[in-house]
Amino acid sequence: MAADRGADGRRPATIKDVAAAAGVGIATVSRVFSGTGSVSPATRERVLAAARGLDYRPSALGRGLKLRSSGGIGLIVPDVTDPFCADLVAGVLACARTFGEHVILDTAHGDPAREAEIVDRLVEQRMDGVIAVPAGERAAWRTAAGIGAGVVFADRVPPGVRDVPAVLADDRAGVRTLTEYLVGLGHRRIAFLGAAPAGPATATAAGAVAEVRERAFRDTLAALGLTADEDLIVAGRHERDSAYAAAAGLLQRRGDVTAVLAAGHLLGEAAVLVARELDLRVPADVSIAMVDDVPWAELCDPPLTTVARPGHDIGYRACEVLLRDRARRTRGGPVLLPAELVVRGSCGPPRGGRSPGRPA
Repeated sequence: MAADRGADGRRPATIKDVAAAAGVGIATVSRVFSGTGSVSPATRERVLAAARGLDYRPSALGRGLKLRSSGGIGLIVPDVTDPFCADLVAGVLACARTFGEHVILDTAHGDPAREAEIVDRLVEQRMDGVIAVPAGERAAWRTAAGIGAGVVFADRVPPGVRDVPAVLADDRAGVRTLTEYLVGLGHRRIAFLGAAPAGPATATAAGAVAEVRERAFRDTLAALGLTADEDLIVAGRHERDSAYAAAAGLLQRRGDVTAVLAAGHLLGEAAVLVARELDLRVPADVSIAMVDDVPWAELCDPPLTTVARPGHDIGYRACEVLLRDRARRTRGGPVLLPAELVVRGSCGPPRGGRSPGRPA
């Protein structure tokens, strides 16, 4: 049978051709391209130069069978249409490209059972590693032991999981800065929209994030000598229906609120929508600020004050930890990236309260 030939009619180079051109054995060429075994720098460079000269392309399938790995990175996010997740995915892809790795992306949609199925499938495919914005609790990640230490969490961590590296935004500092900013404007009746829900939801990764942000809000008020009004700390999930119900209940019930700090962009979107429906002027009647600087925030009228969380950088750094900083997998705490206050026109000094229970 004739050997396969390329478009130019030439036979593709083989590992034997590279070995002959470099003056080494086939096993040495294999070690260079698999990254296993010991090869001197001079020999490695000679092999790579020969491969470049012959336009040699190692077989990914053959390498995968030999290493018992299919290569590539698994990436699990809640929702690719979410602006923050989209930024994070872009960061992972950008980093993976620099390492010559491919990425298999899947979405869990906040469902721990679906997430567990995805993890099982990636383990079966013997991926080089997994980056995840986790939805489930600790038990859902026990299966990941099948791929050893090749897991990195991004943006959040399931409660009780301490032995998996993570790259996170410094949510605590971001919420603290935003709360200090609102208090500095003169606000005292500040509502926190998006507190951690009571019950089993707090045992999830998303619940843990909500708890961190709520605790940062409470601690900052206490540090400033203020007492949190429990009626103004409103639970709400990061889903449109839940966010709208939470915002509507708050602003209809408490007309004396002068500022709303929304703990996520869907909650901030709901607060803006409800304020508009109640004919509340922003910021004259109520100031609104939120965590996550999504693209539409600066297009609002007025543009929204936000805490910008570096989604792209989180994704890029998580990929670096997975592929390059392997030592960090087994030591130290999570990598924390700074969150930045972005001041726009949606917040101003309070101009007197509205009557409690009814909009102005």
